[in-house]
Amino acid sequence: MTPYLVGVILALSVGLSMSFIGFNRDRAFYPTVMIVIAFYYGLFSVMGGSTQMLLYESVGIVAFCTMAVLGFKLNLWWVVAALAAHGVYDFFHDHLFVNPGVPSFWPTFCLAYDVVAAAYLAWLLTQRRGASARP
Repeated sequence: MTPYLVGVILALSVGLSMSFIGFNRDRAFYPTVMIVIAFYYGLFSVMGGSTQMLLYESVGIVAFCTMAVLGFKLNLWWVVAALAAHGVYDFFHDHLFVNPGVPSFWPTFCLAYDVVAAAYLAWLLTQRRGASARP
């Protein structure tokens, strides 16, 4: 199974199951998911033993965490944008950085997960327009 397909299936499984269970009724759910996603490349830097790469990756971590906080505080569309932007970041990651701790499948898996998660959250927000951008 390709990393893309696994990312798509996992994002849909998480989104649908969290909707069914009701976890995503809390405004903090998707911003928290975004913050966790933002930290993975930092984790991979530590796993690869590269302090310099951790510093480089920290720029992205701060940017994506900031968008997640804005989404929590202001409007969840910021989180949709952050997830989609992280998918773009995944697409270009290997061209921008040489992070020795990143598994070879990760950027493609994460790209697929991020884009599908962004689309699912966007769909939730459009279905509940009267709910103040709350999923």
